[in-house]
Formats: sequence, structure tokens, C-alpha cells
Amino acid sequence: MQKLNNLSENLTLFVVDNNNVLSGTVTDGDIRRGLLSGRTLQDHVSTIMHKEFRRLEKNSYTLEAIENLRSANIMLVPLLDEEKRLLKIINLKEQRTMLPLNAIIMAGGKGLRLKPLTDSVPKPLLMVGEKTIIEHTIDRLSYFGIENIEIAVGYLGHKIEEHIGNGASRNLNIRYIYEKDPLGTIGAVKATGTDHHATILLMNSDLLTDINLEDFFKTFTEKNADMAVASIPYKQEIPYAVLEVNNGEVTALKEKPTYTYYSNAGIYLIKKELLELIPENTFYNTTDLMEQVIATGRKLISYPILGYWLDIGKPDDFLKAQEDIKHLNLKN
Repeated sequence: MQKLNNLSENLTLFVVDNNNVLSGTVTDGDIRRGLLSGRTLQDHVSTIMHKEFRRLEKNSYTLEAIENLRSANIMLVPLLDEEKRLLKIINLKEQRTMLPLNAIIMAGGKGLRLKPLTDSVPKPLLMVGEKTIIEHTIDRLSYFGIENIEIAVGYLGHKIEEHIGNGASRNLNIRYIYEKDPLGTIGAVKATGTDHHATILLMNSDLLTDINLEDFFKTFTEKNADMAVASIPYKQEIPYAVLEVNNGEVTALKEKPTYTYYSNAGIYLIKKELLELIPENTFYNTTDLMEQVIATGRKLISYPILGYWLDIGKPDDFLKAQEDIKHLNLKN
């Protein structure tokens, strides 16, 4: 009862035995009903606890199971290992889901276009609102339940590690990949130490976006893709009639058409097995990998971002980010 009284919300306790195996759950209502039925404060908690409870098991849960819990308004969910030992309590009020992804954030650039701001501060540590750019990204990853994160660093990388740390304060596992020489936008990923999941989420560190990572991953899975690239739709309106011509002959006429083009947003999902295509210690860009995926007959898909996205590359972008963040909620 004292433990429940110390909670400000989520008034549920989880009961474990001496081996940390989860035995049941207890709420203040369970105690009240127990007392009304003749139980006393000296009775063992097992006499009133719920032994049948909803749970997730680390290596076998599905995204659909999490959606069902949310639909049933069950916001506190225990995560168990294979021996039914309690690993953590998932609070679905604070995070959306638990995506089975490893994340790598590419943060090795010098940010030359943002000088002098980046003379002594790496671009990922520039403040946008009350957080650094990279912290906005890390918190969004955490919101979607991505716990294992690697940050590929180069220029002033030690400052990023000093500021972000190992992730323990955020209940995350964060480690760092140091580039001795620039290896392009994906070359450093070859040195990844992540082995928790079969799919990697790769993101540039200078992005501000509310991309729905759950929908991104679902689309990637449903289409059985080997690699997915998030894209930004751009519409181009032509103010004149456009002729379609074949060998000088007009075959069609379109009056003031609008064309949609898709640009690379710097966010990717990659099957881990594709890392074998990346050469060792070689400058290699993500576009090189995309071309290899296509050339080898693997499946590359595009996922359009229909919400907010900003690449903070130039001073004007940085100023825009300062204004936009006042009106953005990057945790939904």
C-alpha cells in the first residue's frame, strides 16, 4: 500500500519472486476487494494478486499484440525473457510501440555550410529549441521502442559521446563508431556491432522529422523489401501546356500539368545481410548501396514522408528549425 501511495500515476505493482520471475499484478482495487472479502494486512500478497495478466515476451511479441494492448487501454505491460523473468515495464503512454530494429545515426560530418556555428561544436549538438538536433532524433527512436542505437562519429565525435553518453539515463543502449577517415554516408556502418535484430534503421543526424517509424517499418515488412528509402514528395507545376513528342510527332497534350518527384530523405531501412555489400574501410555512400541493391535484383522501395521533414544543412534551414520546433510535437 505504501508503494502504491508513492506512485503519482499508473497505480499498478508487479510481483516477482526471488528469481525475478513475474508472478502477478496488484492494484489498490485488488487490496480493497481483498480486505472486503476478509483478507488482512498480514496476508501474503499472493492471496490478492492477479496471476493472469497481459504480457510480452522479448523475442516473440508482434506489433499487432502491442496495438491490441493499446486498444484495450492497457498502458503498462511487462516484458519478459524466455524464463518469464521481468526485463522491464513498458509504458505505452510514453512510447508508441517496440520496433524490432537496431538504429544507426550518421553523425560524422563537419557541417561546413553552418560555419562558424560548427567551428567548435559538431552539427548534431547544435540546439534546436530545448534540445540538440541529435537528441530530437534519439528521443523519437526511443518513442518507437528502439533501444539499441549506434552513432557513427568523426569530426568532434568525442563531444557527441560526452554529451549523449551511453544512453542509460534514457533506458537505451548507445555505442559509438569512430571514423578515422571519412567513409561516406554508409561506409562506417560496416563496423556496426549491433546484432539484436535483423533490420537496421539508418538516419542522418541533421534531420528534424515526425516520420512515423512504425508505419515505415510495417510498409517495409509488408512489401518484403530488402531496403527502403524514405522520400520527400515535391510537386512541380508547369504553367504551360506540355507536348508529348515522339520522333517529332505530337502524341499527347497536357494542359498545365503537375508532376510529383521524390527526393532522398536520408532515412533508410536495411536488411542486415546487405551489409556484406559494403566494402571494408572504403568511402561508400548510401546511394552506392541502393544502386547495388537494384543491380543485384534485390527489392528497393520508396516510402513517402507525408508529415514534417527538414534537413538542417544551411543557415536558413537552422533558422527555420528554430521556428518550426515551437509548433512541432515529435512524439506522436
